[in-house]
Amino acid sequence: MTRVTRLATLFVLAAALLAGCATTQINTAEEKDRLARQAQASRQEWNKLDPTAEGFVKKGYGYAFFPEIGKGGFIFAGGGGHGIVYEQGQHVGYAELVEGSIGFTVGGQSYSELIVFENKAAMDRFKKSEMNFGANASAVIAESGAGAGAAFHDGVAVFVRPLAGAMLDASLGGQHIKYIPR
Repeated sequence: MTRVTRLATLFVLAAALLAGCATTQINTAEEKDRLARQAQASRQEWNKLDPTAEGFVKKGYGYAFFPEIGKGGFIFAGGGGHGIVYEQGQHVGYAELVEGSIGFTVGGQSYSELIVFENKAAMDRFKKSEMNFGANASAVIAESGAGAGAAFHDGVAVFVRPLAGAMLDASLGGQHIKYIPR
């Protein structure tokens, strides 16, 4: 088997794993209420940890907040979660995040993620599901004062707050986020 064939096979397997890790959609009012309560509680925890993050969110045009994303694997990893999307302070929809990677990966973890959009153009790209985060994306770890030093890159800033678990990860992968209008 040639090197290119092996690499292509690995990427196909990673794509299959990613598809298999897709999260279920939020369809019922009960599921939406549960997500809203979970997001509110998680945002309160973020604000206790870093009050400057809220100021950074207010500078943005909108944001997507994922209260809990689960991720795990061994060599191939996958994960996902649901979030709530706000535009200019108004709840406009939901988001489904699916991620996958291949490489040296061992373990499992959960984390929350906040994606802030600097302007309408960045928000519109997100709503068209044209925003994928890959190996070149960088995220700020949510800790005291992190929001004060954060900056937008291509109209987007990403914050991550670890919740539980442990993972060794030196892999190539990415996230795909699907916007679901309210």
